Amino acid sequence: MNQRKFVFSQVMEFFPRWVLEKAIKEYKGDFHAKNLNTYSHCLHLMFGQMAGCKSLKDISLVLKSIKKSVYHLGIQTVVDPSSLSKANETRDYRIFEDLGMWLIRKVRAMYAKENIPDVYLPGWEIFAIDSTTIPCSIKLAEWALGKYSKGGVKMHTVLDLRGSIPDSIYITNSRYHDSNFLDEYEPYKWAIYTMDKSYVDFEALYRMQVNETYFVTRAKNTMKYEVIDTNYNINDLVGIVGDQIIHLSGYLSEKKYPDDFRLVKYYDADKDEVISFITNNMELGPLVIANIYRNRWAIETFFKWIKGNLTIKSLWGYSENAVKIHLWVAISSYLLLAWVKAELKSPLTITEVSKVIEASILSKADIKELLDVPEPLTQNQNVNELLLF
Repeated sequence: MNQRKFVFSQVMEFFPRWVLEKAIKEYKGDFHAKNLNTYSHCLHLMFGQMAGCKSLKDISLVLKSIKKSVYHLGIQTVVDPSSLSKANETRDYRIFEDLGMWLIRKVRAMYAKENIPDVYLPGWEIFAIDSTTIPCSIKLAEWALGKYSKGGVKMHTVLDLRGSIPDSIYITNSRYHDSNFLDEYEPYKWAIYTMDKSYVDFEALYRMQVNETYFVTRAKNTMKYEVIDTNYNINDLVGIVGDQIIHLSGYLSEKKYPDDFRLVKYYDADKDEVISFITNNMELGPLVIANIYRNRWAIETFFKWIKGNLTIKSLWGYSENAVKIHLWVAISSYLLLAWVKAELKSPLTITEVSKVIEASILSKADIKELLDVPEPLTQNQNVNELLLF
């Protein structure tokens, strides 16, 4: 694979250029393009992500510093920051969205047999739903109006807990309420979705019930209900202190969710509190239900990783189109590294892979040797978060 190629070039050997070319043709991405076609535009931005560049100016500066070798990265001509900025503003973001969605389908399949900590349910699809907000100046991004006259871009994500691979990404302004995302997303039949209590919209949850989709979420303290049945065969030694079948008793909530569902209570010894979960799955053990919710923290880790390891702390443009290009390129970079990790069977986590790639991106070391370490630094990149509810 190496043949004295830059590490970035070795990573980009996995890049599905035909997918990008198909999207370019569909959305006329190279119409009137002069010195920066779509493929070169994508290479500039992906290099910036993997190299940890903080701005468009940094991307241009680093690439121009190796101008004699930049051709070997696949980039024909290095452009200045203003050209990158203009391309981010004018080139259709759907080109990068299509690329990202194709990579999601490709890479998810590679991690389909990954284990989920403390949840032994082979063959089950288990997802976490959550969102993260990237603050920005409302003066620069008027479309991204949030609460209290502040600006923000919200990225709603459905994360496959097997491998922490996103299944769906939806980008809105920060005023968009989390529960509204359930109106847009079509869940898989028989899959399990775990989410925090901000997604407790009984009308949306009932649609999941009708669709034969399972949910696991936190119960709100204000929820009114009556107990239909109680499971007394529980083990408080593992933290389970309640397992009941309930029915909503509030007038409006009962109309929105007319079926019975389940209330599982778990005692968190670390916080000395009882946590209540609601689910429409009547078959799984109560501890499994609690552990499924506990693994929801994988999506918090994913957001932390994306913000910390890929360059989206400071946006590379402020129009809606530019922001969406930036986020989709960040997600595509993450997925490409996940693909490399899976293909090369690296024992490193995706976090560690990204750090190794960033540190050696302009070296000509063999990528397989770089990622083939005998003892990875961490066995589970979510280990700290999984201790928390």
